[in-house]
Amino acid sequence: MEILRTPDDRFADLPDFGWEPKYVEIDGMRMAYLDEGSGETVLCLHGEPTWSFLYRKMIPVFLEAGMRVVAPDWFGFGRSDKPAADADYTWDFHHSSMLRFVESLGLEDVTLVVQDWGGLLGLTLPVSHPDLVKRLLIMNTGLGVGTKPTEGFLAWRDYVANNPEFNVGELMSRAEPGLTPAEVAAYQAPFPDTSYMAGPRRFPMLVPITEDADGVEVSRAAAMWWATEFSGESFMAIGVNDPVLGEPVMNMMHKIIKGCPEPMRVEAGHFVQEHGEPIARAALQAWGLLP
Repeated sequence: MEILRTPDDRFADLPDFGWEPKYVEIDGMRMAYLDEGSGETVLCLHGEPTWSFLYRKMIPVFLEAGMRVVAPDWFGFGRSDKPAADADYTWDFHHSSMLRFVESLGLEDVTLVVQDWGGLLGLTLPVSHPDLVKRLLIMNTGLGVGTKPTEGFLAWRDYVANNPEFNVGELMSRAEPGLTPAEVAAYQAPFPDTSYMAGPRRFPMLVPITEDADGVEVSRAAAMWWATEFSGESFMAIGVNDPVLGEPVMNMMHKIIKGCPEPMRVEAGHFVQEHGEPIARAALQAWGLLP
């Protein structure tokens, strides 16, 4: 397996993201993560085609509440190592690396914060670690249970298939027109050229949308756990302008998650964390962790 590593100087002067990364080795590869603060652990999992930089507006709120924030970059993204071949990226590759990460840090009683692939993967954690999740903050994501996806997702998957060298920074600037040039550059930073892009190219192709797809079994078990076994607190925020994982998908997730209160609806698209400061604050206030 050929492994690429984005040069550190690509991550110089990141706007509002001055935290130093830490690293853990998994199967000979270096996975990057943030680990800031102390107290109860908040585990923030990003999606496609972003990295932990996406949580820069939410992390300060969690720290203000006296919590510890852990935010990894999936392999192929952010500061983490990047296998060069598209075929190296599979559901099992990402799922097993997530489990190894959680176990290597000895995480327990976490507040799980997920969006996009952060949820597709992260929401399956209770299947193997039923005592891990204490609370859930969920934004625009779903479970890959092998059902027909939205037309918006199919359009996105087709776009990536037909534009395998798409520019992540440009895509983010179209999705979030308010981003500054420095923020756009930060989203593009992990990918000096298209040889680093196998991770973003592959994620859309790995979503379990057929009954025989990898990940369906564990995702269905996860759906059952959230519906019947989850006894913690939850908070849902929906970016209502998301054509891929917007209100129709989130309304279904709301029905699945046991005891989930009425969602917070936000005038936002897919990348809800770009509007994340009031979401994090509202969730923590609902849980009595902030005044």
